[in-house]
Amino acid sequence: MDQELLGALSVITEEEQRILNGRDNIDQQIYTEKKELIVDCDKLLERGKLIQVRPHTRFIRFPKHRHNYVEVIYMCQGTTTHIIDGNQVVLEEGDLLFLNQNAEQEILPAKETDIAVNFIILPEFFNMAFAMMGEEDNALKEFLVGTLCRKNELASYLYFHVSKILPIQNLIENMVWTIFYDMANKRSCNQITMGLLLLQLLNYMDKMETGSIRFDTELVGTVLNYIEEHYKSGSLTELAEMMKYDVYWLSREIKKRTGKTYKELLQNKRMSQAAYLLTSSAVPVTDIIESVGYDNTSYFYRKFRERYGMSPKEYRERNRGE
Repeated sequence: MDQELLGALSVITEEEQRILNGRDNIDQQIYTEKKELIVDCDKLLERGKLIQVRPHTRFIRFPKHRHNYVEVIYMCQGTTTHIIDGNQVVLEEGDLLFLNQNAEQEILPAKETDIAVNFIILPEFFNMAFAMMGEEDNALKEFLVGTLCRKNELASYLYFHVSKILPIQNLIENMVWTIFYDMANKRSCNQITMGLLLLQLLNYMDKMETGSIRFDTELVGTVLNYIEEHYKSGSLTELAEMMKYDVYWLSREIKKRTGKTYKELLQNKRMSQAAYLLTSSAVPVTDIIESVGYDNTSYFYRKFRERYGMSPKEYRERNRGE
């Protein structure tokens, strides 16, 4: 991280100074007016704003709490230890943690050299980011969106080990810089940057954990990444051999964990890729059909019409240039 920005984030805050002077618990009035410790976005966000950043409070245990917003924590330097829904998560430099509004979190005391920033984000901030993801990576998008936005979702947090991924590090630092220094046009800049960040994260689902359902996440992430990379000629049999699972067991688990069969996931990806090529290129429809893995033209036309309600030619004419 830029040293000037890191230095600014390292400054002892008034809250931290009171702790160093002997206060033995957090000042709950900073975070909420209610008896129950649910950190309130109205206390941390200026009226009309959808996102803010603040340095993580060090030197004291932050007791169990929830948020009425989406929290994203980025570890700039050092480490912090979080207990989330009973799971211990140790953030190291460059790690990224998303928590939805259902997550219960406790944070152990951090040292002066442990610098983390908390993004306070209202769910509607993500609207532009999700729109940017469009039809591409549709299944991965649903997986991520569901975790962030559904209060009943079992996966209350997403933990990404992405310290070595330079594009992701640059995008996060850009957002921190823009918000912390209150740069002009920061809402639009950061909504677009968040979209780019999520698109990058979709490429690194294998570096993600979700606590108690980590196995589910790793399995789904592997399946979806395989489809993303092998949608033209990949097969469930090849995937099962690669993952060292029985093909019939894997087929059942994919259906159970995603709500769709392998064939449905594959077809969704092929169709979204075809739609993307129709609107972003002048490649003939017959070539597009072959490039996404279909050798039966009439079958493709029938499935495309079922999904989009029109022929590929009509879809191209209606959506070109949008």
